[in-house]
Amino acid sequence: MASYQMANDINSLSLSPNFILPENHRPHLTQVSTLDSIPIIDLNDTDTINLVQKISQASEVYGFFQIINHGVPEELCNRMMTAYTQFFKLPAEEKAQYFTTDHTKQVKLFNYFLKIQGQEKVTMWSETFSHFWHPTNLLPENPPQYREVFIEYAKEIGTLMNRLLELLSHGLGLEKDCLHKKLGENPTLKAQANYYPPCPDPELTLGLAVHTDLNALTVLRQTEGVKGLQVIKDGKWVGVDPLSNAFVINLGDQIQVLSNGRYKSVHHRAVTNKTRPRLSIAMFYGPNKDTQIGPIEELIDEEHPPLYRSYHYAEFLEEFFRQEGTRRLVKEVFELHHN
Repeated sequence: MASYQMANDINSLSLSPNFILPENHRPHLTQVSTLDSIPIIDLNDTDTINLVQKISQASEVYGFFQIINHGVPEELCNRMMTAYTQFFKLPAEEKAQYFTTDHTKQVKLFNYFLKIQGQEKVTMWSETFSHFWHPTNLLPENPPQYREVFIEYAKEIGTLMNRLLELLSHGLGLEKDCLHKKLGENPTLKAQANYYPPCPDPELTLGLAVHTDLNALTVLRQTEGVKGLQVIKDGKWVGVDPLSNAFVINLGDQIQVLSNGRYKSVHHRAVTNKTRPRLSIAMFYGPNKDTQIGPIEELIDEEHPPLYRSYHYAEFLEEFFRQEGTRRLVKEVFELHHN
């Protein structure tokens, strides 16, 4: 199992071949821009018009922003980070019950990989633990506080997500509940934690390969003081420095489609480092399989024809899994081409 292999390789001084990427897929860390980063937005801003404008601009230009003064208690975030860290430190035999390559499993531990033409697939230097927010009786019983902390954390993040969706709707000039309604009843709510152990040679591998998020909205908490997340801006990689008690917000493919391309779902990746482990907790909000997604009618006119065809989210998911192991271009499959 790749999961066990990772645990063994971490203690050796060199990367085993199944983690080493070919030259054209390597991170080329010296070329990462240090001058620029994603916008930082204070959610405590009492000037609502100003706040909406900042979020809208960040969503159009970057597809990413960090938020501070978001209202989620810092001590709760720290307890959640601790619970996940303890989970990843469980003995390999105990974690093995969750390890699977079956995407239909509701709770799963797995490794991402890249398919490389003419060679074996390359495993990413990370472990990923993913589950739905509900039902909570499927969540791990060990570490003992995991369920209780997660239930509390998910409730807070859910409230924050609703607020962000309202602000994003306003930024498009729509009613505040518009995105909420378009994403439909019974949204798909998932949690995904990515654990990146220290890596002997960060230039040879990646923690997570280049991707966009397939859902609508991601709220990400990351280890303070440990860099890893990078986003594409004007063709260059830009590092996202972890801020104290902040969340990284990024828009997924469904928001780009609903906004008819105004808001961006941007390619990003995670790189590794030699000395410190890094943990990121991503909370995802997306439609359910039966929801129909397409550009919102109010955003379409003669100057702005629809850029995407409508589809049921199930069709999008099917295409997403079909492209597994590649640099996925899923929403591009649904693009309309105008003469």
